[in-house]
Amino acid sequence: MKKIDLKKELKDLYNPSSKEIAIVEVPKMNFLMIDGSGDPNTAKEYKDAMEALFSLSYTLKFMVKKTEDFDYIVMPLEGVWWADDMSKFAEDKNLWKWAAMIMQPKQVTEEAVDKAIDVLKKKKKLVALSKIRFESFYEGTAAQIMYFGPYSNEGPTIQKIHDFIKQHKGTLVGKHHEIYLSDPRRVAPEKLKTILRQPMKTS
Repeated sequence: MKKIDLKKELKDLYNPSSKEIAIVEVPKMNFLMIDGSGDPNTAKEYKDAMEALFSLSYTLKFMVKKTEDFDYIVMPLEGVWWADDMSKFAEDKNLWKWAAMIMQPKQVTEEAVDKAIDVLKKKKKLVALSKIRFESFYEGTAAQIMYFGPYSNEGPTIQKIHDFIKQHKGTLVGKHHEIYLSDPRRVAPEKLKTILRQPMKTS
């Protein structure tokens, strides 16, 4: 049985250059998603969301492997971030709002998600499981770059992306998007790999 790695198949989206910003076209894809708020470093809501998302993603993986004879590598955690008042976004992480999400291959259906949730309910008590939704997410044109380093130092790189968009006569649309390719529990902060993406609209 062949194991699919969608990060490799979607290389332009999940393995961008760290040397220069690129404009990409992000198609509609299906995700498991949870909405929440608060500082991701301290909010229990964020920790609960991570546990539920990964537990369900792996339950789905093994279910699809058994029923569809198809195996794949679970995709990395992603997140979109914003605040009701974006002028205070950089000042107070407690005001942050977020949607945490994990992309699912086309073989994963809504019916499979419902079945996996039922299976998981019997095995684990996950407080955020009921908050998960399965839906399509579309960004379209976006600018992105691979960033190496601690999350707290992303600011200058994010500003670089915004400047790039303006230089290309574009405007920022949608929400700031991050894709986490490293596990911060196992990787030193300076070696963390994160894709920073900003949807844009060209004139």
